[in-house]
Amino acid sequence: MALLGAEMLQQNVDRVNALNVFPVPDGDTGTNMNLTIASGVRELRSKPSEQLGKATEAMSKGLLMGARGNSGVILSQLFRGFSKSLANLEEAGTTQLAAAFQQGVDMAYKAVVKPVEGTILTVAKEAAKHAVQHARRTNDVVELMREVHAKAHEALQRTPDLLPILKQVGVVDSGGQGLVFIYEGFVRSLTEGSHSQDAYPFQSEAAAPEEVAVAQPIVEPRRTSIPSATSAQSRLSTEGIEFLYDMEFFIKRNVSGNSAPFFDEYAFKKTLEKDGDSILVIVEDDIIKVHVHSRKPGDVFNLALPYGELTDMHILNMREQHRELLMQEGDAPSFAAVPEYALSGDISSAQLLAGTDSQQVVPPGQVHEWAPFGIIAVAMGEGITNIFLGNEVDIVLSGGQTMNPSTEDFLKAIESLPAEHIYLLPNNGNIILAAEQAAELSERNVTVIPTKTIPQGLSAILAFKEDESAERNAAWMKNAAEQVLSGQVTHAVRDTSIDGVDIREGDYIAIKEKGIIAASKELQQACQLLIASMMEQGGDLLTVLTGEDAEDADIGALSAWMEEMYPDVELELLEGGQPLYPYLFALE
Repeated sequence: MALLGAEMLQQNVDRVNALNVFPVPDGDTGTNMNLTIASGVRELRSKPSEQLGKATEAMSKGLLMGARGNSGVILSQLFRGFSKSLANLEEAGTTQLAAAFQQGVDMAYKAVVKPVEGTILTVAKEAAKHAVQHARRTNDVVELMREVHAKAHEALQRTPDLLPILKQVGVVDSGGQGLVFIYEGFVRSLTEGSHSQDAYPFQSEAAAPEEVAVAQPIVEPRRTSIPSATSAQSRLSTEGIEFLYDMEFFIKRNVSGNSAPFFDEYAFKKTLEKDGDSILVIVEDDIIKVHVHSRKPGDVFNLALPYGELTDMHILNMREQHRELLMQEGDAPSFAAVPEYALSGDISSAQLLAGTDSQQVVPPGQVHEWAPFGIIAVAMGEGITNIFLGNEVDIVLSGGQTMNPSTEDFLKAIESLPAEHIYLLPNNGNIILAAEQAAELSERNVTVIPTKTIPQGLSAILAFKEDESAERNAAWMKNAAEQVLSGQVTHAVRDTSIDGVDIREGDYIAIKEKGIIAASKELQQACQLLIASMMEQGGDLLTVLTGEDAEDADIGALSAWMEEMYPDVELELLEGGQPLYPYLFALE
């Protein structure tokens, strides 16, 4: 069921993306849902099981870690509840399946702070409610799943009646549409090869007006490649490698029938952290894989010995390796430019994550000290990334409108950051849920500042004070973010009409907070209309972040217009380098 459900969604990603309400080039609901469920499928394939409970558990874990965007997080919660309901079951009948759908809905609603009807939540809720009722009348799982799919499709058709913006634009909810495609895959998997499949009329795609054409495929922004180990290590001093022994080995438990003591993974990792880093512990049945950088390999082995026999032991002296590397390159920098703790695993450093070449100069003695606070932000564009890194932010995750970091991306960043209390700045409304889910799953002290735009994130950073408590900083940062009025200009990817604004494909559209206030074929006019609308609320400082497509001539013309129209307003121009949005505005 899960595999064909994922396949059906993948085949229809562009159709789901095309249903996004705003005609901006961030139609990513289908992309996010597809990446999320694909993560679940990978986990399922890596841990195949004939037992239903174990299979759904693997699928749920994969979705949870790969969840991207609001739609992806909600989808992961639907599967999480579904999995918990079926735990320990070898197989399930109609009653158990219906209960699983309902528990998934309960968990998804619980995960969303302010549930909105007319969305994927409504579609899932109506389908689950119908499943519970219909399960009392049938023992046929195929019949039940067809009813779930049909009811979901029916609920999808009603989403415009519950969410006015959908009716105004003439589309159904994109997340709900994605879920209906998944349910269609479920039905097809149960009827594959049977005559009943041909007799069942699949209706998954909601009717949409002609002007809402299927969008062109959204191409994932190519992540800037992480510099090679050689280039990164050449900026690290040999003596700056504090934990010099790179260790890797396996612990085989219960060998020859000998019962090993209970393995407390959390306590084991905490003990390793006292004198080591780059810690990886993977528990798979009676095999435990351990990787760690340590100063005292003997202590590591002594810690592991009580739990079983040690095999495949490898120890590498990284200082010796580094000296050889420097001799080959003829380079010998004086001290670490990149913290050593960040040179291993999937996360390399704040700069490497962001795909920039800027360096944080950190003396070796400070590399492994735990700071009282750490900050992780999400941004796209080298300029914006550098602004964040220059203002207290430790790690910048690459992401934004078209590529949302997953829950796992946040978790890896959190685990890599040596700080007592960590703040997450999503800087996009579609990323907040993934950040909150990561904060919930992490065992660290994590606070999400629910910033919805880059300007809000920058304002929150400026309100941060190193010498204040975690609680007061959180309050100040949230308040600062709320005081900023955000605006952005981008181009339309399709014809539509929203809030009385007629938009044609290729127009520049001016967006104030969440609303489109103007559209124009001329970039300057779109910017001027947006600024004029923002200035109606008053303000003393207008910050402009220029995108990668912004032209010097346009920037100069906009500056001259501002000086003429608003001479008392201070104008601050910053090079943001963000894609898709020539200009981002922040009014304070």
